[in-house]
Amino acid sequence: MNENSRPRRPDVTQTEMVGGIEALEVSLHDADERWAEAYVEHRQRIREALADLGEEFGIEHIGSTAVPGLAAKPIVDIVVTVPDITAEEDYLGQLIAAGYELRVREPGHRLVRTPARDVHVHLYEHEHPAVADYLLLRDQLRADAADRALYENTKRALLERRWDDTNAYAEAKTAVIRQIKVRARARQAG
Repeated sequence: MNENSRPRRPDVTQTEMVGGIEALEVSLHDADERWAEAYVEHRQRIREALADLGEEFGIEHIGSTAVPGLAAKPIVDIVVTVPDITAEEDYLGQLIAAGYELRVREPGHRLVRTPARDVHVHLYEHEHPAVADYLLLRDQLRADAADRALYENTKRALLERRWDDTNAYAEAKTAVIRQIKVRARARQAG
């Protein structure tokens, strides 16, 4: 559906966590080439599910599983960009029919995942700043061995603690991620 063919609706104003808060019960695994294979499989599944959007969406492998050689939680993260995040009828039902479950609905972002919780699909509008941030971090970790080691060591230290909420674990990595992105921007500018 062309984004100009209907008026834009307001987005949700609060975060909805379908199923409530979940404890983080995973550990880091050594890098695994099957993560890239899983991405390719799900990229195809998503393309088929969203075929009615034509060329109006993008798909990228993000997160630690997108970085060769980086230990990660065995969850493949994918970002999909759509013309209008509020037009859920253009993508959400199609992704659910393709086997994904809605987990998060929040302003500017939706998250669907597999029932096995091993693939998370983050949906944003084109040009959303979070997408550029994901790609900036991924590309820096791919390019810089020192940042890759720093990030992995940070994750290992954090996973020695118990986390009652996956989001709290993610938030705990924020300071290190900011440092890495500063270096990434400097590398891009230089």
